[in-house]
Amino acid sequence: MVDVSDRMLVAQAAAGSEHAFRALYAAYVKPVYWIAHRLLQDTSDAEDVTQETFVVAWRKLPSLELASDSLLPWLSTICRFQAANRMRARRRDREHTGAVADENLPDTINVEQQIIDAEVAERILREVEGLSPLDREIFVLCASGGYAYQAAADELGVPHGVVRNRLSRIRTRMRSAIGETT
Repeated sequence: MVDVSDRMLVAQAAAGSEHAFRALYAAYVKPVYWIAHRLLQDTSDAEDVTQETFVVAWRKLPSLELASDSLLPWLSTICRFQAANRMRARRRDREHTGAVADENLPDTINVEQQIIDAEVAERILREVEGLSPLDREIFVLCASGGYAYQAAADELGVPHGVVRNRLSRIRTRMRSAIGETT
């Protein structure tokens, strides 16, 4: 909660005091960061949006008439707008990247390759179904989910070596299944 001294800091910062603005930054950087992180679900983007929020705040402070004792509602509004801008930029990037990827697609479809790929996928699924429940979880976490050995071990409550050894056997089994189709 902002008290009278914070109102004075806002007035001093609006007049150009970097010291006062640094004090406001120190008081509000964490709440603004967590708002940005909640909205964006990405640490790097949240850090960028937090910095952008304070850059905008610095520029707009001279025209600010603080309506309450707290600066946080104003900063959170700026943060939400900056996060929305970041999300729109992400969407544009995905659309642009998708368009570039579409341009790289071949003009013809290799039906034979699709059949082979479908057969390989079917063999892998059958092999996964034949795994023990623990091995199936390890496969899903490590091969499909991209978990590191230790992260999978922590998730499953087993030692690191168990994940490493079982995953090695699972991979050998999958290679054998794939090798039978080629």
